[in-house]
Amino acid sequence: MLARHNSVWLVPRQGALAKAAVIGVLDRTTYSQLRDRLLEFAVESEDGVLVDIERLELRDRALIRVFALVALRIGDWPAVPFALVTGRPEQRAVLAEGAVDRCVPVYPDVATAEAALARPNRRRAGRLLDRSARASARSRAFVRAICAEWMVPELAEDAELIATELVENTLRHTDCEPRLGLELRRGKLTVEVSDDSARAAVLREELDLVGAGLGLRMVTKVAKTWGCSRTRAGGKTVWAVLARP
Repeated sequence: MLARHNSVWLVPRQGALAKAAVIGVLDRTTYSQLRDRLLEFAVESEDGVLVDIERLELRDRALIRVFALVALRIGDWPAVPFALVTGRPEQRAVLAEGAVDRCVPVYPDVATAEAALARPNRRRAGRLLDRSARASARSRAFVRAICAEWMVPELAEDAELIATELVENTLRHTDCEPRLGLELRRGKLTVEVSDDSARAAVLREELDLVGAGLGLRMVTKVAKTWGCSRTRAGGKTVWAVLARP
């Protein structure tokens, strides 16, 4: 699939890792489009992201920081390794000049990158929930069972709360069936709920103590961090990360 954004393209490549080549021009008109496309690409990945930039033309050297921004944004979720590939000395010099190579590993070729890229073990589980009055209870039971199976019972209570709020949010604000997911990696448990609605989750100032659920504000109180990420299919995933004490 060829994804075009004005004069910059992100071309996915086959392989165990999520690999893509960036082709075209990076300037102020394409910066935000490339940033968003990279973030969406990372959201769908599982083991890591390699981006080949050898065929990318830089019109503004300062904009090379887009790759550092992407690395920081995906550091918590989906928490996958992110690396760049280029054998061009001038590009490597620009990456060093912008301090991008301090937070994003840069390799001379794909083979070297694949050999060096760490693939931390992780565990994943998911469940599609129907739109019913029992959806929240089923989400809590699922989370409780998985936390017991993965031997992180100390995170179960907070994870159940987060799952409840995110599932209720989907049921309240969309017509979609919530897709609940759990992931354990590097001592961090991520709770995520995906749906097919493009409407972003928003943290509201008021706290509704009467209606069902206490909203995203409760999620922010127990989670290490949280966010809402678009998917390539046009929907979104709302996620929250818990850290083991």
